[in-house]
Amino acid sequence: MTMSELERFARWVEDLIRQRGYDIDSPRGGGKSRLADEAGVHRAAITRLLQGQSMPDLETTRRLAHVLRVPVRDMLIRSGRLSEEDLPLPDLGGGGLDAVAPPRRLTLEEAAAGLGVPREQWDMFIRVAGQFLPADPDSARGAAEHGSAAAVKGAGKG
Repeated sequence: MTMSELERFARWVEDLIRQRGYDIDSPRGGGKSRLADEAGVHRAAITRLLQGQSMPDLETTRRLAHVLRVPVRDMLIRSGRLSEEDLPLPDLGGGGLDAVAPPRRLTLEEAAAGLGVPREQWDMFIRVAGQFLPADPDSARGAAEHGSAAAVKGAGKG
């Protein structure tokens, strides 16, 4: 990795940090400390990155991506560690522009797996995410398309 790649990545992360409301400009703003606390990383790792001194390790990158609400994939590609070819987006069955059939929806289980939700937290993820799915008039088809969405919608009642 060249210094310019690190500096470019550091500027991109710095912009993200500001966009997410962390005050990293004033001496007593506390933005770096708050970001480090929320990400569960050392403040020094944030400082070294912002000063273009070193690239964060993979775990720190993952934690920062989560707190800054960007996909880890984007962080890894922007950092220069991996390319878009190294991390291709999944083909969701949408085909090309001339495809006739609409793309298949992910099930909640597929979404959990694709997002890297730990297996032991899938039930909670499915319950919460299922609340945001649009109502489907054909409940049998909707349940099949959304995994356990039909059961999820009834789970909060009673």
